[in-house]
Amino acid sequence: MDKKIIIKASLNKIYDIMKDYSTLPRWNIVINEATELEPGKYFFKTNVGDVINTEIENIPNERMTSTQEGSPMTSIGYIFKPVDEGTEVTLWAEFELEDQRNVMDIAGDLFLKSLKVYVDYIEAGGNPEEYKKKFSAIK
Repeated sequence: MDKKIIIKASLNKIYDIMKDYSTLPRWNIVINEATELEPGKYFFKTNVGDVINTEIENIPNERMTSTQEGSPMTSIGYIFKPVDEGTEVTLWAEFELEDQRNVMDIAGDLFLKSLKVYVDYIEAGGNPEEYKKKFSAIK
């Protein structure tokens, strides 16, 4: 799976949000809790079950890659690229079962839209501590 979105914000701003796994429950439509198990390794309580996410690559302002246990995805990654309109974020994922492609496509779209809504909120001067994620905001 490979999904892209352009967000009207600096690459640094988006990377800073993405690298802070502890704040994922604030804005990520799927993640409800994030607990650091050790540096680069997190336990996520999600809408679809418990996941252990282990970061295996993090090149600041360029890309991030993680493996996942307990998820339909075996690996997931993000590529950040500056463009005239802001930043292009590419989400890619690998998964074992081809029949999960449609669900993974929907999940990828929801993730990127929830990131965009959160970044737009912050760019408009919103306080991250007061942000309330809403499914209706990402339709």
